[in-house]
Amino acid sequence: MQNKASLFVIAAPSGAGKTTLVKAMMDHHPKLRFSVSYTSRKQRKNEVPGKDYFFVEPAEFLRLQVDGKLLESALVFDNHYGTSRSQVEDHLANGNNVIVEIDWQGAQQVRQSMPECISIFILPPSLAELARRLRTRRTDSDEVIARRLRDALGDMSHWHEFDFCIINDDREVAIAELEAVFAGTNEKNRSDDPVLQTNIQRILAQP
Repeated sequence: MQNKASLFVIAAPSGAGKTTLVKAMMDHHPKLRFSVSYTSRKQRKNEVPGKDYFFVEPAEFLRLQVDGKLLESALVFDNHYGTSRSQVEDHLANGNNVIVEIDWQGAQQVRQSMPECISIFILPPSLAELARRLRTRRTDSDEVIARRLRDALGDMSHWHEFDFCIINDDREVAIAELEAVFAGTNEKNRSDDPVLQTNIQRILAQP
């Protein structure tokens, strides 16, 4: 980990494995803090309120927005998501690194508010693999999965806005690359790396 407390912003299309990688980082670094987001969507069976999300009604979410209590917010698949400003600021003030797990829209807002943040985009190795992962987790209907796949290319078109990009093909390799980003020693996953750019363009060009 770097000496100064840092805010790490991690985004990805749904199904790219972002949550798995974030969990691995949390397991490896007990002092790392995870920013629990607010959401207006319904709780899933495997989710724990206050740990995975703060589940709130749409009206309450809008009040948080109006009161300036959210560092960022976005409407994703007809549901609101947002990051608590005070939660992030308190963790950083106490010298703790923080992970914010959001989408590319939220990442844009965080960069505007906190340009010193370190942003990381996670991509799948192929669109076919992304489809397989979405179906395997069995948390969404076929209609929702089809919509997520349609939106995935749009999400991935924003990869170049991030400081680093990681192609999550092999889980252990992806974890090691993310570890190196957190340690400040990763150069090959910088978004301006020519080899990485070529690999990403290959993924985006797939039918």
